[in-house]
Amino acid sequence: MDLNTITDLVRRPSDRPGAAWRDGDAWLAGGTWLFSTEQPDLRRLIDLTALGWDSLVPSAVGLEIGATCTVRELNSFAPLSDWAAGTLFTTCCEAFLSSFKVWNAATVGGNICMALPAGPMITLTVALEATYTLWAADGSERTINAADFVLGDHRNVLGPGEILRRIDIPVAALRKRCTHRRFSLTRLGRSTLFLIATQSPGTADLLLTITAGTTRPVRLAFDAMPDADALRERIDAIPEDLWFSDPNGTPDHRHHLAGYFAEQIRVELTEGGRP
Repeated sequence: MDLNTITDLVRRPSDRPGAAWRDGDAWLAGGTWLFSTEQPDLRRLIDLTALGWDSLVPSAVGLEIGATCTVRELNSFAPLSDWAAGTLFTTCCEAFLSSFKVWNAATVGGNICMALPAGPMITLTVALEATYTLWAADGSERTINAADFVLGDHRNVLGPGEILRRIDIPVAALRKRCTHRRFSLTRLGRSTLFLIATQSPGTADLLLTITAGTTRPVRLAFDAMPDADALRERIDAIPEDLWFSDPNGTPDHRHHLAGYFAEQIRVELTEGGRP
């Protein structure tokens, strides 16, 4: 879509682009959402891709993902051999409501900052216990847990001119055993519910992340594998106003699916096989 209110495009911003932020600005990376709908309040676009941030940097401490890393790059990335949870990269890329052609432009950071309930990069990074590095317009920097970034449907913690610079996934999370369940009304449709569970090697713990069905990510942690009743109680304790409602599902439907799939996950990780 043409954005006919835009009067300026900054193609080569400074290394800390937030310093020049003003009302009517928008960060431009992939632009897959920015150009999909009218943006009547915008006057200027600031192109982040020109900054040349590294997309994917594996190391002994984990994986650093630049905010401008494209979905295609993440999907093509080969995790290290002991990163058992690396299979989730492809799983979450394939959860996008988009074609592979969009993957060439859509960015990991853009999907996170959109803060939509069904954002699969949110699901991935929350489930893998990531942290986000944020750059503020005044030049300061802060680090926030991925689980705390999204506040609600299309709402996040970013202030005016603040930017998501990178995502850091710790190696301990990447080495965990993992499984997932996702439900959508059609095979390639938007997620109605997306659950990811991880388990530390040699333990019976459980970290269950619930997204798409809730307005913000919900993470349930257990030091030992719960029984069916205990797991159900934790899911039933999720506040009613967190369950999301849209044409893809009612809150009651999503609540039911969460309990149903969580029990499947519990059995799978307890018995070592899919129920």
